[in-house]
Amino acid sequence: MGFARGADRRVPGLRRGEAAALAGVSVEYYARLERGAIAGASEAVLDGVARALQMDDAEREYLYRLARQAAGATHAGRRSGKHAAVWRPTRSIQWVLDSMQSAVAMVGNGRTDLLAWNPLGGALMDEMLASATTTPPNFARFIFLEPVARRFYPDWESIAGINVAQLRTEAGRDPHSKPLHELVGELSARSDHFRTLWGRHDVWEHQSGVKRFHHHVVGNLTLHFNGLDLVGESGVQLTVLTAHPGSRDHEALELLGSWAPSTSREERPHPTDAETTPRKFGETV
Repeated sequence: MGFARGADRRVPGLRRGEAAALAGVSVEYYARLERGAIAGASEAVLDGVARALQMDDAEREYLYRLARQAAGATHAGRRSGKHAAVWRPTRSIQWVLDSMQSAVAMVGNGRTDLLAWNPLGGALMDEMLASATTTPPNFARFIFLEPVARRFYPDWESIAGINVAQLRTEAGRDPHSKPLHELVGELSARSDHFRTLWGRHDVWEHQSGVKRFHHHVVGNLTLHFNGLDLVGESGVQLTVLTAHPGSRDHEALELLGSWAPSTSREERPHPTDAETTPRKFGETV
């Protein structure tokens, strides 16, 4: 950062005065920000703090949301503090999911609930679905409360950190969400590891990357994932996991697909749509 290391630093990292200088604000104002007095902070100040602390895109967005909420802004379309209706896929969205026969397709929300999936997704996550004690199933509960998750995710420590960072990001979007508060409270009471990770205030956007799995039927899988927003479907995201065609992982996915009937359609959420009544070909809608 251009500052002399010096011999009198008791801990690693920037001093408050150095961080304030990099952000372009006074030490007194920076101390107020640290205490949470962020209401009224200008965009220039927020940009300066983000730049000084080398925030990534997810961390910047989280900072800006906190500032807007502190200023009294409300997030349109979100019913904070209430138990909103659980999102269910429309029939056409479920058709899209089911049409993906060589890829895992799952729809989730910021609370890491699993809301919809295709047969291959059900086959991959069959142990989570079988052990779920809530509807909809929840990735955080599976990761931190089910011992089998540590075998299923070879990189469990990393997955656990990412999951908590997703929940913290969701808390920035909807800080008064009662279902999220209940989930965090439950996991904090039942998992010391979750409580420690939650205290770090890490944030993370589910965009793209690689995840490793160890499935009890097909063994090890390394899959590439992409998070895709569904336009018009607020608060949910489609995740697609794929493997390089012709690779060992792709062959394992095909094997998993042949085993997929063990996760029946009846176990999946029932789609909702206005198109519930079959129509004859050519009939006017």
